Amino acid sequence: MNFQEAAAAWKAHVPMHEQKGVYLSGVTSYIPDGVKADISLAMDAVQPALATDPNSAIPAFLTTMVDPQVFHILFSPNKGAQIFGENRKGGWLDETAMFPVVEHTGEVSSYGDYAENGRAGANTNWPQRQAYLFQTVKEYGDREIERAGLARIGWVAEIDTAAATILDKFMNLTYHFGVAGLQNYGLLNDPNLSASLTPATKAAGGVKWINNGAIVATANEIYADVQAIYLQLVTQTAGLIQQDTPMVLAMSPSSEVALTATNSFGISVYDLLKKNFPNLRVESDVLYGSQSAANPQGNAAGNLVQLIAESVDGQDTGYCSFNEKMRTHPIVRQLSSFRQKVTAGSWGAIIRMPAAIASMVGV
Repeated sequence: MNFQEAAAAWKAHVPMHEQKGVYLSGVTSYIPDGVKADISLAMDAVQPALATDPNSAIPAFLTTMVDPQVFHILFSPNKGAQIFGENRKGGWLDETAMFPVVEHTGEVSSYGDYAENGRAGANTNWPQRQAYLFQTVKEYGDREIERAGLARIGWVAEIDTAAATILDKFMNLTYHFGVAGLQNYGLLNDPNLSASLTPATKAAGGVKWINNGAIVATANEIYADVQAIYLQLVTQTAGLIQQDTPMVLAMSPSSEVALTATNSFGISVYDLLKKNFPNLRVESDVLYGSQSAANPQGNAAGNLVQLIAESVDGQDTGYCSFNEKMRTHPIVRQLSSFRQKVTAGSWGAIIRMPAAIASMVGV
């Protein structure tokens, strides 16, 4: 069959193919016999060996999408200033601070027209605290900045945020534990604080509120422990603290979960606290939690609960204090990079009235 015959045969068969649903646009003929037998026309059959590595793909980066929304790793919140308040005292040149304390003294005697007995006076003390200055250094290179820019990451802004974060995290740590080797103490380890109470033994055994991830103390038992801390506070202050005194109940986040426990009447520990201490606020802080691999800066003695009267007779119990929150030094231009030092300073927690704080450990 020559080319003309092959074309005629195809033309005759087109209606049959279309009836069966086969449409071959552009085809005008069957392959003539002479062409079918000529193997030299099958070019793929005589391909020479490749000079390059065989590959049918494209570079992987062409099919890789980078999400423009940058997510940041989260850290536990800094709660020291929120629990105890925060004030600036002095500046970064000050190394020692004195906090004067005046105690009124005196005595009376029986009246007599010519008697000169009795005396009124005052005694002063000057407790001191030492500041601790700390720093971090920001560094970023010219190429480093531009390479991060290719991924739509503002590298300089991220380094700035990292510096502010690390300074604030350490500042919060000093608010809780002070600085070893200095007269710089924290809210949890000031030597003037009274010793922590031990929780009462629970019906389920032990003294804990939560054990192995479950609340094991009853609502009434948990509330009784808080009552014991409040009683200690009243005793320490000789009745200066009342039920309506503004107070802070600070504890770990896991201990706070125990406050949701309810008694047989469906009343939770929260409800009991709100009813009996109308000006009490509850704050959770991971540094009040038990020391563990996940919380290496926690309390070695176990979960701690602290009850703090915010003020007594018009005077603040204390506050967290810094002398420099964040001081940025000049940006230094290197050959192909930048460096900048950032400084902060802390006095720790200045506790003016240790008797206005009571605690319990091991809940």
